[in-house]
Amino acid sequence: MQKHVLLILLLLPLSLFAQVTRDSVASKDTISFRIQEVEVLGHQSISSPESSQMSAVEIPMLQIQTIPALGGEVDVIKAIQLLPGVQSASDGSTGVYVRGGGPDENLILLDGVPLYNVSHAMGMFSVFNADMLQNVTLYKGNFPARYGSRLSSVIDVEQTAGNNTMWHGGVSVGLISAKLNVQGPIFTGEQLRARKLSDQKDTIIARTTFAVAARRTYYDALLAPLMAAVSSTQMDGGSAVGGYYFYDVNAKLQHRFRNNDRLTASFYMGDDVIYVRYRAEDSYRSGEGSGSTEQNQTNLGLRWTSGNIMAKLQYDHRLRENLSMQAHLSFLRFGYNLSEQMNSKVTSSETGTSTLDQSFEYSSKLIDAAAHTDWLYESEQHSVHFGAGYELHTFRPQIGNLMFAEMGMSELNFDTVYTSSTTFGHEAYLYAEDTYKPVNWFTLNCGLRASMYGIRGKVYPSIEPRVGMRFLLHKDVAFKASYSYMSQYVHLLSNTSISSPTDLWVPVTADIPPMRSMQVAAGLSYDILGQAELSVEGYYKRSTNLVEYKEGASFFGLSGSGWEDKVAVGDGWSYGVELLLQRKVGPVTGWIGYTWSRTMRQFDREGMVINNGKPYHAKYDREHDLSITLQYRITPKFEIAGTFVYGTGSRATLATQKYFEPQERVWVDYISERNNFQMPDYHRLDLALNWHLPHKRSGDPAKSKGGWLKDAEHLVSLSVYNVYCRKNPYMMIIEGNKLMQISLFPILPTVSYGFKF
Repeated sequence: MQKHVLLILLLLPLSLFAQVTRDSVASKDTISFRIQEVEVLGHQSISSPESSQMSAVEIPMLQIQTIPALGGEVDVIKAIQLLPGVQSASDGSTGVYVRGGGPDENLILLDGVPLYNVSHAMGMFSVFNADMLQNVTLYKGNFPARYGSRLSSVIDVEQTAGNNTMWHGGVSVGLISAKLNVQGPIFTGEQLRARKLSDQKDTIIARTTFAVAARRTYYDALLAPLMAAVSSTQMDGGSAVGGYYFYDVNAKLQHRFRNNDRLTASFYMGDDVIYVRYRAEDSYRSGEGSGSTEQNQTNLGLRWTSGNIMAKLQYDHRLRENLSMQAHLSFLRFGYNLSEQMNSKVTSSETGTSTLDQSFEYSSKLIDAAAHTDWLYESEQHSVHFGAGYELHTFRPQIGNLMFAEMGMSELNFDTVYTSSTTFGHEAYLYAEDTYKPVNWFTLNCGLRASMYGIRGKVYPSIEPRVGMRFLLHKDVAFKASYSYMSQYVHLLSNTSISSPTDLWVPVTADIPPMRSMQVAAGLSYDILGQAELSVEGYYKRSTNLVEYKEGASFFGLSGSGWEDKVAVGDGWSYGVELLLQRKVGPVTGWIGYTWSRTMRQFDREGMVINNGKPYHAKYDREHDLSITLQYRITPKFEIAGTFVYGTGSRATLATQKYFEPQERVWVDYISERNNFQMPDYHRLDLALNWHLPHKRSGDPAKSKGGWLKDAEHLVSLSVYNVYCRKNPYMMIIEGNKLMQISLFPILPTVSYGFKF
């Protein structure tokens, strides 16, 4: 019963704006501070021909905030899914598959701290509040040596530290959530005095700045009257109350010392909560003419919570003009808890009162504590990064409590606790890399990362070389090539393509070694008249020690450390070609991305055979993937944005035949191979219209006549998700002799309002 109740709860949020159908058949500016002046410097694009970096993309926050969004909720991860080489797990999901890798192979950083779960609403939205973000960078290959512990990608998300001259803020209300953000200077003590180049007036620049943002959904408020109406009509003598919501709180505080050193504190906290409370009472006569009566009372409660808490303290120090140091301490806790309580009371006029109390609780936690130091030395021809770090990982994958007590006619008390022992993982690393530019037309980047992971007396060392080079063929055209070797010491056990309570993070063990990958890539980068960038890349990636559930195995039934017996270890490979045309300036901005790729798996080791040891397509193997994302600023008040995506259908495992088993006398499904069926192609068009009502003061307090609220900039957005109501496949099932398609998210219009001051 518990699994069925949980499934119903997980689908409750979807009922607000999802329709299930069954049919046969995804310029950062750097400011340097000087006494008496503020100098604004242009930022070199990470993917431009001048940069030695390849397989990396920066997405301007302005573009992210104007992209049409599901439910009107601007989402960084959904924007990343629109880039070449990146695929989404399913319709409306924040799951990310990069160059053939699984969702656990992505190193997702918030202010440099790795997050294990970045999903809200079972994967429909991410934990990143766009109002709080400053920069977003995706690395798909050619990984800098300072990054490690994952195989497929690095998503580096940086929060803003706040405006240093004046207060800013905003409030927005949409279909699913309300958001609030405030940032600005804290004027205490001596301030820096600078001169704005535009009007040559002195302005005060604060040494201390802050930024705070919060958001919360109101699913629970919308669902309450719906559930009350349903329970009053469908449940005789019973009532039910339930709901779902998530919230985020982000904060960042930064202080700049006189010598330009900085001390920064970052914080994030977010939770998802699902709850149901059911109460029923009834009374009846136990037999005709007997005069005996009985009264029954039942109370049932179910609650699931999941969330992250992150805190970081960072100190930046410049020792000399060309040598700087950064040190930070961080803490992260990710966990979830599922609890169920039931109380039943039966009162009989003949036998008296009997009660039944039953409770169940399941929880999982993962805690990281880390210390890192990073150094940067720069000269005319060299840019050298080096550093070291240590992380303590605490895994508590399964902690459960089951209590059963009955009183009355018979007395029985039963109380048990089962748990997996707490496991500590110790990870340490050293790294160094040098970007060497002997001549203008050639740049070489060489890096080496040495890491070590120790757990339960077992130590896994790893040496990870990284090499990248750039040849400038023309002032606007460059050829780039790279090689990267990566190691990963944690695995995510999951049966589904969405984030769910059954997802389990586990470390390497004596029997389950670290995952490894080797990736080579080469391509061309072209700067088109300073207006756009075009890149074409080809890659090949080989991975070993990948982990998947064995055939027929799942999360349910796991106990203690038994998960090791439920999984198989094998290999995988992927290759492809990616094309990206991106424009970040002018009235028309956006990008066009296309990917052709193949992703295969093979599990043929003794005792760990899947698919009879033969190679098979990975479930997220898609041959073609196209995305077009455009924004057009028609006037200062109006802009339109559109997104079109097309992708080859995902893979699924379906029975091709049935045969009769004479001994058991049942019909058995025959599956020829894993992921043997390809779903119909996926395509969707989203549109958005943004209407700006600019404030009067245009950033100058001297022009403000009506107060901060009257002079605020107002924004009304209308977005339409899935404009032509395409019934894209979410999953395929067989009912009788028919193949049925389950689809979510029909056409979904959304209106949101917000203002900024």
